[in-house]
Amino acid sequence: MSLSDIQNRISKAEAEASRAAGSVKLIAVSKVQPDARVRAVLEEGHRSFGENRVQEAAGKWPGFREDFDGIDLHIIGPLQSNKVRQAMELAEAIHTVDRPKLAKAIARLAQEIGRCPDLFIQVNTGEEEQKAGVMPRDADAFIAECRALDLPIKGLMCIPPVDEAPSLHFALLAKIAARNDLTGLSMGMSGDFEQAIALGATHVRVGSAIFGERVSG
Repeated sequence: MSLSDIQNRISKAEAEASRAAGSVKLIAVSKVQPDARVRAVLEEGHRSFGENRVQEAAGKWPGFREDFDGIDLHIIGPLQSNKVRQAMELAEAIHTVDRPKLAKAIARLAQEIGRCPDLFIQVNTGEEEQKAGVMPRDADAFIAECRALDLPIKGLMCIPPVDEAPSLHFALLAKIAARNDLTGLSMGMSGDFEQAIALGATHVRVGSAIFGERVSG
């Protein structure tokens, strides 16, 4: 589908959920995509992109920033402690804060650098052993811990299990966010972003529907 098709679907989903037009940010997930595909989307005027790997983002986005103003880069993959500084210098937002060690590293570097990206706490709503994210039962305490570090927590993020109804996980994430007075909800991908918008998503992460299937290697 074209970028405009996705944007039209988001607008329709906003209207159907009685949401304000433009209340949902589309993050174009550009990980493992050839530069030519990313450049084509930039040339259409889109500016919000998501990358999984800091190393890949560092090799790609400084060059694009020279050619395009207003790029809004989001780190949406697991973040290793040794990549925190690089991520903070590259990105406007990090969606995968998921453990105290990482939160403390971000807080320390924010003081040193003098700025901090917007932060989302990743919640492992499916309680999957192989997946990153704080467990739902621990989310309230971790949110409080991050706030005590004076971190700019804007919201929560989740990636539902592939074999379960995503709407159940979106509803759980929204419930955790509401009781902690958080308004940001990073949830919904190519196959389910309309459901996510109906349940309150403020950021949807769409890759293959915009760029086509990923190209690896």
